[in-house]
Amino acid sequence: MFESFYSLPRSPFSRDVPTGELYESVILDETLGRLEYAAQRQWFAVVTGDCGTGKTTTIRRFTEVLDPASYKVLYLSDSKLTPRHFYKGLLEQLGCESKFYRGDAKRQLHREIELMRGIHRLQPVVVVDEAHLLDREMLEEVRFLLNFKMDAQSPMALILVGQSELWDRLHLQAYAAIRQRIDLQCKLPHYDRAQTGDYIRRHLAFAGAEHDIFTDGAIDDIYRFSSGAARLINKVCTHALIYGAQNKHRIIDDHMVKRVIQGELS
Repeated sequence: MFESFYSLPRSPFSRDVPTGELYESVILDETLGRLEYAAQRQWFAVVTGDCGTGKTTTIRRFTEVLDPASYKVLYLSDSKLTPRHFYKGLLEQLGCESKFYRGDAKRQLHREIELMRGIHRLQPVVVVDEAHLLDREMLEEVRFLLNFKMDAQSPMALILVGQSELWDRLHLQAYAAIRQRIDLQCKLPHYDRAQTGDYIRRHLAFAGAEHDIFTDGAIDDIYRFSSGAARLINKVCTHALIYGAQNKHRIIDDHMVKRVIQGELS
């Protein structure tokens, strides 16, 4: 509804913005580079960040920049993931019907990966999203999964993605054996005030805006409300644009943002 009022051919703050059009902070660029290296080396990586900092979006961007002729990405996101369902989910993505027992399914997965690497010359990259919800049994299975050919070779690149509490859990003594296997850790921070402004302007430019719509004061209040979390920036900007369109305001200032936050988002 607000797109036509502001003459925007596209919606600026929706979840379906193409990853190539997203705002690329220095941290995002560094994270993508490090994850690409982890994929090349078949490393075990952990990506953490607070809620709304763009973890899944970062992974989506990462998987899209990988060369499909060199890598096979397998993605799982299940809060109730068990070892059996883990192997079942991966094997189904490889076009196989999983064996019933965990040990059989694990050996089956290793065989399929060896075929993939040996015949098709594809390197597997396994991404497990919402990994902060995994229980201890599943995290322990990760350690056993990576023990391949008497621990001389990693069968895959494995990337666990989760909220910051995942790293807090892995720091506990009970998880020392898993933690020691981690090759790479990436933490996604909140944006600062300058990055928040750049983020908003980048998304508006993608949407086709020919001039600034939010004043500096409005961006100050958006930053204070969101603390630099991308998801909350998207939310308050969208609500402010709807409010602005309904009230025929071409420019959105701090008073309008405050009214939206207090009236709709508090």
